[in-house]
Amino acid sequence: MPVLLSPFPFRLPRRLAPLGLCALLASGASAVQAQADSAPRPAVLPPVQTAGALHYQCGGIGTDESTAMRAAMKDYPLSLLFARADGAYEANVDVRITPQGGGDAMQLRAGGPVCLLQLPAGSYRVEVQGAGQNHSRTVQVGRTPQTLDFRF
Repeated sequence: MPVLLSPFPFRLPRRLAPLGLCALLASGASAVQAQADSAPRPAVLPPVQTAGALHYQCGGIGTDESTAMRAAMKDYPLSLLFARADGAYEANVDVRITPQGGGDAMQLRAGGPVCLLQLPAGSYRVEVQGAGQNHSRTVQVGRTPQTLDFRF
């Protein structure tokens, strides 16, 4: 007869053995659930919005969302960052993006300090207005991800 190894230092009567196995499985499941509950959950990016040919996500309010958006910047052709001169993030910035060489301007209001933009390849003029200041830059989108950092 084979020897069964048991986590118990004593033998359970046959009719109680299934209960011991159930208790062992339940305690293991509880430990796995406790680990899953304590694991950090990835922050969800804000919903995608559209303005003409532009698809964008603006946010970054709160540490988790800001971290997630900064990590996602490498996956977008153009990212915009808005901050004050002292480094504090700025939100509610008006943005106007105009294709160089013609085309309709795209406008949005950035509800957070980070905007992830999906644009067709090309050259664009980006104008922003926030904290009582206006700034503009020209950027070439297409080959590698670009980031424009605006300070107010």
